[in-house]
Amino acid sequence: MAMKSKMPFLLPSPFVVVLFCCLFFQSRLEAQYSPYFQNYDLSQYNAGNQNWGISKAEDGRLYVANNKGLLEFDGLKWTLNVLPNKTTIRSVLAVDKKIYIGSYEEFGFWERDKFGTLNYTSISKDLDPREFLNQEFWQIISTDDAIIFRSFLNIYIFRNGVIKKIEPPSTVMSCNVIDGTLYIATLTNGILSLQNGDLKPFIEHGALVDTKIVSISKTDGAFFITTSLEGIFTYAKGVLKPWTTEITAIVKEHQLNVFTEMENGNMVFGTIQNGVYVTNPDGQIKFHIHKENGLINNTVLSQYIDENDQLWMGLDNGLASADLKSPYLFYNDVSGKLGAVYDVINYKNTVYIGSNTGLFYLDQKNTLQFIDGSQGQVWDLTEIEGDLFCGHNNGTYIVEDKKLKLISQFTGGWVIRKVVDAPRTYIQGTYAGLVKFKKESTGWTVKQLGGTTIPSRFLVFEDAYTAWVAHAYKGLYKIKFSKSYDSILDIKNYEHKGLSSTYNVRVYKLKNDISIKTNNGWQKYEPLLDTIVPYDLLNTSFGKNSYIISENDVTTLAVKNQNSINFKTFPEDGFKASLSDKYFKKRLIVGYENVSQLKDDTQALSLDNGFMLFDTSLSAESNVLQKPYFEGIEIDQQRIALNAIENIELPNNFKTFTIALTAPKSKDHFFEYTVASMDAVHWYKIENETLDLSNISYGTYEFLFRASNHLGETSANQKLMVTVLPPWYRTAQGYLFFAFILALILILFYVLHRRKIEKEQKLLQIKFAEKQNELIKEKNVENQRHIVELKNESLKNEVKLKSKQLANTAMALVKKNETLLELKKEISIHKNTFDNYISYKNIIKKIDTSIGHKDEWKVFEYNFNQVHEEFFKQLKGEHPNLTSKDLRVCAYIKMNLSTKEIAPLLNISIRGVETQRYRLKNKLKLNSDKSLTDYLLNFK
Repeated sequence: MAMKSKMPFLLPSPFVVVLFCCLFFQSRLEAQYSPYFQNYDLSQYNAGNQNWGISKAEDGRLYVANNKGLLEFDGLKWTLNVLPNKTTIRSVLAVDKKIYIGSYEEFGFWERDKFGTLNYTSISKDLDPREFLNQEFWQIISTDDAIIFRSFLNIYIFRNGVIKKIEPPSTVMSCNVIDGTLYIATLTNGILSLQNGDLKPFIEHGALVDTKIVSISKTDGAFFITTSLEGIFTYAKGVLKPWTTEITAIVKEHQLNVFTEMENGNMVFGTIQNGVYVTNPDGQIKFHIHKENGLINNTVLSQYIDENDQLWMGLDNGLASADLKSPYLFYNDVSGKLGAVYDVINYKNTVYIGSNTGLFYLDQKNTLQFIDGSQGQVWDLTEIEGDLFCGHNNGTYIVEDKKLKLISQFTGGWVIRKVVDAPRTYIQGTYAGLVKFKKESTGWTVKQLGGTTIPSRFLVFEDAYTAWVAHAYKGLYKIKFSKSYDSILDIKNYEHKGLSSTYNVRVYKLKNDISIKTNNGWQKYEPLLDTIVPYDLLNTSFGKNSYIISENDVTTLAVKNQNSINFKTFPEDGFKASLSDKYFKKRLIVGYENVSQLKDDTQALSLDNGFMLFDTSLSAESNVLQKPYFEGIEIDQQRIALNAIENIELPNNFKTFTIALTAPKSKDHFFEYTVASMDAVHWYKIENETLDLSNISYGTYEFLFRASNHLGETSANQKLMVTVLPPWYRTAQGYLFFAFILALILILFYVLHRRKIEKEQKLLQIKFAEKQNELIKEKNVENQRHIVELKNESLKNEVKLKSKQLANTAMALVKKNETLLELKKEISIHKNTFDNYISYKNIIKKIDTSIGHKDEWKVFEYNFNQVHEEFFKQLKGEHPNLTSKDLRVCAYIKMNLSTKEIAPLLNISIRGVETQRYRLKNKLKLNSDKSLTDYLLNFK
């Protein structure tokens, strides 16, 4: 993207250009002085190399008829618009909001639609193509009510939508409208005028036959006619005269191609072979812009001068613009011989230039001339006591009659200062210390002062015998001289006396203050404390990163900042002007910048391969920046209409939002924006004139846009309200939807809850019924259990009773049997008393029968079974080999009767019972360690 030139912030004095002409341009100026101009090559505007026509619209946009189409330039970016048939555009004219063009077999206009896009409309489409077969339209002219298109064969007048064709008798070379009349210059029929729709001869002269007439204009009542190779003529009162001036011979030699007259009467001649010449109304050359002083190409195909005297040149290979209103002049050496310029001086009306390649001067034609023997670095040019001193890498020279005379062999004369109150005495800072110069009647005497060999680049006097020296690279020193200045009495290093940085130190004397610039800002020397302290005044006024590049004993100081050079008065801190870096960008010698005083009213800024001249009567100019407006706005790559932008609404799911800005009437500007609704203080630079936004949360934002420049100036703000719509679920419809869903959910919840409650109630009823049933069952069970318990208790009582009865029965049997046994024993003892033995036997038999009476056993067995249910059955089931006697023994043991008690019941002895128990234990297969009684007691 090509950047457009910007007007400086300096208002030129009305006499400044004339002043420069008087100083530097003698009777003929054919050389290097030129106004500021800027080249645009193909890589910047990205189109064809040839540019056939130039015009500027009322909104400030520049339009160029280019080989590949219509070029548009808004001051920051170039845009190419291609015709539908992609033919070369030969002419262009912006009228109101339409851009008319002429091409091959085609003419029409471009116009912006509501989206800000240029669209082409063909005017010639309604004509019969055979009428303009193989014709190209090279010129477009506007009148009050018509647009005129010119080819080499015909003239077409477009008025109120109707095209009228004019057919001149021979080839049409040019045409112009003067005082409402159309004048047509032909190749063989002279100049014709269109009167009431008919062509009438106006000038018929042999000098204009077979001549390419470039232009026809009128000045002071006389017609002014320029030709390509035959010179310039005036026509008044029927007489055609050659206009013999300085420019006439030049344009005849270099073939004039285009001509423009400025409002102030100055004239611009664009040639085929040697660039552009700017003259005053008398034809005296003021400027010559051509390849030798930097123009990209010498063949001028078209030119245009806007309302600010900005000259645009369409070249055979590129474009260029020159600021003819600028108070600055430039000397440019494109040969490369000059190199980096360190100092410029006007000595005896000759300009001398010191550079890294040697010493040069400009001759009467302002041609660069090299002074023999000056090869090497020239640091300083100073006029002292009427002599021109040249501080050189090899020593110090005096320049006499454009020749060098060596007066000091001490190398590297950086700076030389006059000693305070010592006539004709000077001290110079060199590579190896300080050198004294004094002019005697016999000439200059030179002495190296010794005491120090530090490279002394900066030197200022504090008083008559005290000076400050800044080392070329590191350090600051205070020097005391002897009264004769023949020696140095004292050298004091201030590196550790408050100096904030020892590197890149510069020292100045500003209004009796020793001011020091370091890497960390401004400081000054405080004599009472003998130390270096911060200098807040300069840090605020000049800036911490600025430094002075002019002499420090002048009224107006040149202060170098990052993007500009400011001219200020001190200590009043009066701002006079600012020089934009567009004039010196990439051309300053960094660290060795220098503004030289050429004359009382002229200064020079040293540049690489040249220098810049400007008037000392600088005054600040308000460079009005145009309020930006919208060139195009896109939402997700879809353009929106620009005709009624108040509040832009963006869908919540948008991906990209693009805002393209333009301010064609601004110069050297850039755009900034802020979101005023969030933070109106901080402004952000917009890259490439286009702001791309994405990922913005929903809400309303107030965007402010403005044009700014590197000098801190800003335009009025352009406002744009942008509303990012909320997501659908945060809109009224979304809330209604959610309300509906919520209501639905509540209803559903209510229904389900109701059903759940009913279900739970049924479940509770069922559970209650089941619980009741369970309780009833439990009660029944409890009752049954209680009944069973009662029955069991009854049975237990019954069993207990029966057991008692059984026990009683058993004990009764025992007592009975014991009694019977005793009785038997007694009878046996007294058996002899019986008379009858048989009777004895019967009695004994009856007793034995009574002891083992079977009926008694049955009763006992029944009662026993009542207490111990089916004891015998189960015992027989497990031990079928038991006899009835064994069962009886088991029953007695189960009743827990002792052996002694069992014996009578069995009618056997105790020994017999034990034997019976032993046998029984074996039948029951009980181990020896297991008790028979325990087994039977626990048997169930």
